[in-house]
Amino acid sequence: MEIANNITEFIFLGLSQDPKMQLMFFVLFLFFYIVIIVRNVLILLTVISDPQLHTPMYFFLGNLSLVDIAYSSATAPKMIADFVSEKKTISYLGCITQMFTFHFFGCAEIFVLTVMAFDRYAAICHPLRYTTIMSVNVCTMLTSLSWLGALGHSFVQTLLTFQLPFCNAQTIDHYFCNVHPVLKLACADTTLVNMLVVANSGIISLGCFLILLASYTVILFSLRKRSTESRHKALSTCGSHLTVVTFFFVPCIFIYLRPSTTFPLDKVVSVFYTTITPMLNPLIYTLRNKEVKNVTKRLWNQFASLNEN
Repeated sequence: MEIANNITEFIFLGLSQDPKMQLMFFVLFLFFYIVIIVRNVLILLTVISDPQLHTPMYFFLGNLSLVDIAYSSATAPKMIADFVSEKKTISYLGCITQMFTFHFFGCAEIFVLTVMAFDRYAAICHPLRYTTIMSVNVCTMLTSLSWLGALGHSFVQTLLTFQLPFCNAQTIDHYFCNVHPVLKLACADTTLVNMLVVANSGIISLGCFLILLASYTVILFSLRKRSTESRHKALSTCGSHLTVVTFFFVPCIFIYLRPSTTFPLDKVVSVFYTTITPMLNPLIYTLRNKEVKNVTKRLWNQFASLNEN
């Protein structure tokens, strides 16, 4: 494959060419990545260790934390290392692997967030039948379909991109192997591939986002006849989820629901949904969720007492 394409590696331009800015970015994004790992691992441990949180809502929240860890790890370690590297290169196979893992976990996050909205819809609009609707088998099936759907999406996306020939151009104006910057380097007509990429990534992002908005519209209408306390509790949970959805989907739609034209703003937007959103997700859920905060405090106190002993 490498011989046929006459390319063995690609070169990233990164976020900046200024050495001082790169050093500042190295410190900043290393901090962001550590926060992503620590916070999401903490949520995973919290959900797994406490029987009170063994419910569909927290099962999906644990899945979201797992996805966030893997999703940010697809791009962040390489980006951080490149900030202190003289030559920001990635092998041809490495670029394929990075694109595949990035789209796999990114699409998994889209589907998991959509499933979480369905879970909230079932809990709020059909409380008496909630345990039947969201049984263990249903939760397992929905999660499995989310991961399988993400696998299919990533496979198609990566195959569409790398079935094209790459002749001499090897400089990617980005900090990771994203579809549109890589397609610009192909020495072939990419019109059809661009259309298929938009159909694959853009429509998935927009379609799931519209489904999410529709589900929350139904939820809001159903809350009109509820008591003030139940309405406040439901809005608190849904508000956390809707905030996460907005932070993640809007940048994705901006990047992928358009032809392969690239803009200088693209890299900044990509930073937001690849790094900032996975870092904010645990904070949003723990600040707006009393159960998670209480369990986290209890686990922290137990850990502190063990250290004292």
